[in-house]
Amino acid sequence: MTRWLINRKRRAFQVFFLLLLALVGGMYLRSMPALSAQESTLENLRKFSEILDIIEKNYVEEVDMEKLIEGAVQGMMKSLDPHSTYLTAEMYRELQVDTKGEFGGLGIVISIKDEVLTVVSPIEDTPAFKAGIEAGDRIVKIDGEETAGISIMDAVSKLRGPKGTDVTISIMRDGFDRPKDYTITRDIIKIKSVRHRVLNDGVGYIRISSFQENTADDLKAALKELNSHNPPLWGLVLDLRNNPGGLLDQAITVSDLFLKSGVIVTTKGRSSAESGKIYRARDLGIEPNMPIIVLVNGGTASGSEILAGALRDNNRALLLGTQTFGKGVMQMIVPLRDGSALKLTTAKYYTPSGVCIQAMGLTPDFVVDYRRPEIQEEKKTQLREQDLKGHIESESPMPDALEPPYQTGEDFIIDNQLQHAIDLIKGWELFKAMEKV
Repeated sequence: MTRWLINRKRRAFQVFFLLLLALVGGMYLRSMPALSAQESTLENLRKFSEILDIIEKNYVEEVDMEKLIEGAVQGMMKSLDPHSTYLTAEMYRELQVDTKGEFGGLGIVISIKDEVLTVVSPIEDTPAFKAGIEAGDRIVKIDGEETAGISIMDAVSKLRGPKGTDVTISIMRDGFDRPKDYTITRDIIKIKSVRHRVLNDGVGYIRISSFQENTADDLKAALKELNSHNPPLWGLVLDLRNNPGGLLDQAITVSDLFLKSGVIVTTKGRSSAESGKIYRARDLGIEPNMPIIVLVNGGTASGSEILAGALRDNNRALLLGTQTFGKGVMQMIVPLRDGSALKLTTAKYYTPSGVCIQAMGLTPDFVVDYRRPEIQEEKKTQLREQDLKGHIESESPMPDALEPPYQTGEDFIIDNQLQHAIDLIKGWELFKAMEKV
């Protein structure tokens, strides 16, 4: 019975490749000007089919053809860029859970830097954040297993789990002589993407930690409350530090909530659907009419860079902090018939001024290094897009790198960057008042 199933699978794959070869062959006959390219593609498909057949017949043990094909697809996607990947059905379900803003896990954003699993940023008020995990930490082991060569999706599946279960991660950090083990109890990670408050100085504060399905709605509620404050606020600080991005449509909608008009972002890709797409702001009648300072750092990436770039290029805000991450490419999710999917980079995005920040980032108007309140001189190295292996190159020269700040595990405090922003807003309003006299 087992042999019959294996032979059936083998015949199915052979039929698949024969059909694929026939398709490419047909394209070859119909497109003579592209002769050399079609010939090359046809030959490579033949080679792949031949290698597959050799492995199946001669490998020392019986192979799972499905896993073999899956491995080939994963390798193909890995050769593109760090953000393009193949998602198994389970991984795709996990990704859909992410955008809902609730899952069981530790609460960290991770990536691969120099082939090492690295923390981009901890998520506020989560088990990892409270345990002291920091941006730039290298995760060298998960539950005693080496992470060398691990994929992001495999790491996610190992780190996530039911509430109340423990996972031990071995962390290597600048200044450590050897890896340190952190045993962290998983919890339901409910990411509240928007937080707001009125500071004692009469300045509004909004923190957006990521872009999820409900981010724009939560921001509307926050803006409504801050706009109706009595007495009126002096200004607003929008904190995008360590915001790794998220859903593109939410990032654009959030940008629209701050802008009455103007271009938000332009995308350019090879497909007609992505090339030259321009997203514009509309007057919704709820945009805050006050000075805005946007806080950014090396963890400000993707969607949060779109927001920061849109506000600055439309002369609606000034940026304060350190160089942003520099992820200027967009991905689309392409579901496949078996429940799996491709996460594929399909376009670059451009700020309203026409700049692509890929592997470069945004340089703040006011460069202010972060200082930890308890250790004023300590600084951290933080992962950025240009550090990712195989990243799409920048279209512009890279400015001098600026060391980004990082979050602490403490309660809300007015750190030096936030205080600088408050002082700028108060000075801004004072200058306006002097102009009227």
